[in-house]
Amino acid sequence: MPTETLLIPTADGQADAFAAFPDDGERHPAVLMYPDAFGLRPGLREMARELAGHGYYVLVPNFYYRQGPAPVVELPEFIGKESRPGLFAQLMPLMEEHLTTERSLRDADAYLAFLAGRPEVGAGPVAVTGYCIGSLLALRTAAAHPDRVAAVAGFHPGFLVTDAPDSPHRLVPTLAAEVHLGIAEGDMTPQIATELYEALDAAGAGHTCEIYPGTVHGFTMSDTDAFSPSGAKLHWDRLLSLLERTLTAG
Repeated sequence: MPTETLLIPTADGQADAFAAFPDDGERHPAVLMYPDAFGLRPGLREMARELAGHGYYVLVPNFYYRQGPAPVVELPEFIGKESRPGLFAQLMPLMEEHLTTERSLRDADAYLAFLAGRPEVGAGPVAVTGYCIGSLLALRTAAAHPDRVAAVAGFHPGFLVTDAPDSPHRLVPTLAAEVHLGIAEGDMTPQIATELYEALDAAGAGHTCEIYPGTVHGFTMSDTDAFSPSGAKLHWDRLLSLLERTLTAG
């Protein structure tokens, strides 16, 4: 499985990123994969390899690149409950600084432009997937590029419904992509879930919002204590099905 560590030119500098793709010399549909709050790390690289093995060019950016190359904070090999408070004390200011709407949209432009120029990437539409805070970035990207993004997926999503004027759920009317959200039990209050579902229904967007049974927030991440083997398997089943329908069917 070929992999590359890359530098992607952006409006604000260069974003380091990881890419994985099939070793067959062919061009393949692209998937932009946004990490969770802990950022680009070995576990995300392994997920990219897994997805690439199904016939996709997978790009995982370091969305904290303005702070420095990944990892921007020292991460333990396994993220458990003891380490979470200290890590989030470091990461929350970085998320607030680096993942603003303006900055994340500029970065999305750069990531999609990079994919469009890769010889390993086909000429068709792309998909975007995200985890935790990455789900927010995935929806922003899909809403800003309805002509490019055919599918968007978010798993254990965070911050999708807020009071802000640019809350992701308010962007739904501009989506052209099919949407899948894989939600952990307890990830959303009933009120937030209702607002999100109503926004998707009103926009007429093709979508599925599914609560994954027996899971907690972060269930796809094998390097954390939130990992659920059954939840991760369901995530792959749903994601691969979505990509097949939107990127490779026909």
